[in-house]
Amino acid sequence: MTALRQRKGSRGKENSQENQRQDHPEVVSNISPAGLWTWWTVAWGGIGGVMGVSLGLLSSIYVATLHENDLWFSNIKEVEREISFRTECGLYYSYYKQMVEAPSIQHGLQDLINDNATESRRTINLLQRMNIYQEVFLSILYRLLPIQEYLQPVYFYIYTVFALQAVYVIALYITSWVLSDSWLAGALTATWYIINRVDTTRVEFTISLRENWSLPFFALQVAAITCYLRPPLKPLQQKVVLWLVFLSSLCFCLTWQFNQFILLVQALIVFGLDSLDLVPPEQVRSLYLVQAASLLTVWALQFCNPMILGSLVLSFIAAALFVRHFQRDLKAGGLLPRLAKLLLHSLLVLSLTFAVNYLAKSVLQLRSDEHIFKFIKAKFGLGSTRDFDANLYLCEEAFGLLPLDTFERLAGTLMVYPYLCTLSVLLLMLLLVGLRNLSSSGAGLQKEEQMLVIRPDVAYNLLHTVCFGLLAISTMRMKYLWTGHMCAFAAYGICGKELWALYLKVIHCPSQTKLKLIRYTIPIVILAFLYYKFWPKLMEEVSELREFYDPDTVELMTWISSKTSKKAVFAGSMQLLAGIKLCTGRALTNHPHYEDRALRERTRQVYQVYARQPPEEVHRILRAAGADFVVLEDSICYERRHSRGCRLRDLLDVANGHIMDGPGENDPDLVPAPHPRFCEEIKRDVPEFTSLFTRVFSNKTFHVYKLKKGKKRGKAGGRAGEPDA
Repeated sequence: MTALRQRKGSRGKENSQENQRQDHPEVVSNISPAGLWTWWTVAWGGIGGVMGVSLGLLSSIYVATLHENDLWFSNIKEVEREISFRTECGLYYSYYKQMVEAPSIQHGLQDLINDNATESRRTINLLQRMNIYQEVFLSILYRLLPIQEYLQPVYFYIYTVFALQAVYVIALYITSWVLSDSWLAGALTATWYIINRVDTTRVEFTISLRENWSLPFFALQVAAITCYLRPPLKPLQQKVVLWLVFLSSLCFCLTWQFNQFILLVQALIVFGLDSLDLVPPEQVRSLYLVQAASLLTVWALQFCNPMILGSLVLSFIAAALFVRHFQRDLKAGGLLPRLAKLLLHSLLVLSLTFAVNYLAKSVLQLRSDEHIFKFIKAKFGLGSTRDFDANLYLCEEAFGLLPLDTFERLAGTLMVYPYLCTLSVLLLMLLLVGLRNLSSSGAGLQKEEQMLVIRPDVAYNLLHTVCFGLLAISTMRMKYLWTGHMCAFAAYGICGKELWALYLKVIHCPSQTKLKLIRYTIPIVILAFLYYKFWPKLMEEVSELREFYDPDTVELMTWISSKTSKKAVFAGSMQLLAGIKLCTGRALTNHPHYEDRALRERTRQVYQVYARQPPEEVHRILRAAGADFVVLEDSICYERRHSRGCRLRDLLDVANGHIMDGPGENDPDLVPAPHPRFCEEIKRDVPEFTSLFTRVFSNKTFHVYKLKKGKKRGKAGGRAGEPDA
């Protein structure tokens, strides 16, 4: 507290009226009496605000142009536009299309709440199962606004997603501005975000992915938390900022099914700040409660989705608040007693977290997220697994380690170097300040030690970038949670007042003039270099013109729409079936939204068409799932994209206890399959297949077979197991 009071005093001296005139400070940097707000302050802050909005709009236009140029989206047919929504993107967009085309809003909502086309022979509540409120809201908005004559539904959808990119960049801009007291840091952040597009976003080719809806709100939430922790705020200001944290957290949680895991990391960060005595207990409690309130609001909006009540983050928040309430003397005593108390406190919180979570899942009979924990267990080598779902994730490149060439690209834009330098210095400062806070209350410290402080907002962003950086390095798909914030953190390192003051003090030449010169000169030089090096490349990139071309898929969708009943049910790969639902409206046996245990089991059963199974067994499985047609893909049956052991047919063989195709090692307990591979053998048109399946469509990529009714057969004894109908 002594160190904090001295720091406030030094800031008061720096923010004198004379320095205000000379330094042209920004709006956000002034936490000072109203008399110090000059016309220069307003003008300089206004320039910063205009710059932030302009760069946000530039990033939005940039990705929209790339999307148009890559597909020639404005010139291709509607079916081709819909096919361009690949995999689960097509599934989510299909609900927007369904709502727009519904006879009325009420009828559309009723169809979503009682849906029997997404999973055949099952009626599910899509608003409970999936995070599609954004599609519902957007479709209602499109129907209510007088824009139908001027703007097609698909453009209203994609332009909204691209507009959210502007929100994302502006939120990062605000974060770096608040941290560094300079909007030049925001300009540097936005510039880095744009030129590192390959590593900061993939919105231009995965428009409907949940992360493209949620990450802008997550960035807003981080910006709001940064403002909330920035000392000092008046009580009314704190309440306003807390409401902003709640609203951004609510939108984030409502738009992405993995919200609970991201908020868990955030809650652990807040727990760490509290443990090191870097944030007042009242603020810690408020952040916990805001997180819990946002999750519970989403739980209510999603028709009491049990996955939210059974989430680890809610269990952790409840445990942390409960234990903290009864350990009132946690922050009393010297270093060793406090370390012992902190260790005991952490163990109690973690133990209670797992106990509460286990109890909640037992009461709710919740097993929908078990595949994620199986994947984590297998990924970190906590035991080998033959679980089909876990291996399906492990074999995807997106769930592997972050490639080293990512850092090479980021280093080419000069971002990695200030980031690592800032990270190293602040981690050392955090360690020293944390030890000092644990060892005493601040009385009797030397002057040098008192001046070594780290602001709560800086400490939060430091732990944020460390935690999400580790998450990104371990799982490549999570890098988009990290790289955007990485831009803001690196920009803070270049423009931050405290860091440069520390550097100048270390080399024994502290000077306000030098500090100002460095803080404004270096970011301008870097911005000039980035403009000189990357602007021509950006112009070349946006001038490249391509065109969507997928004639085989177009032919398949056209045939399904014209030659099959609207009530027909299709089986096949998850990725293809999402496109079939969007383009044709036909019912499906399975789909890519994998957060349901029964669906995962059905998917594994349907995928037996690529395993070594007899035709009778495959026919029985597909009929039990309600399928009328099955679509086989040569790209899966003869897959070469993955190496041996990670091909889909290999995963199925191992899960069924069969040895894999091709030369290579097999586990000793695997046995040769008694039957040939179904997807290969069915093409030979032998009687045992033609008596159950009829080929009705074929091209170079897809083969569609109609299931014959046939006679009822006894349950086969294959290893595939009993399908869940």
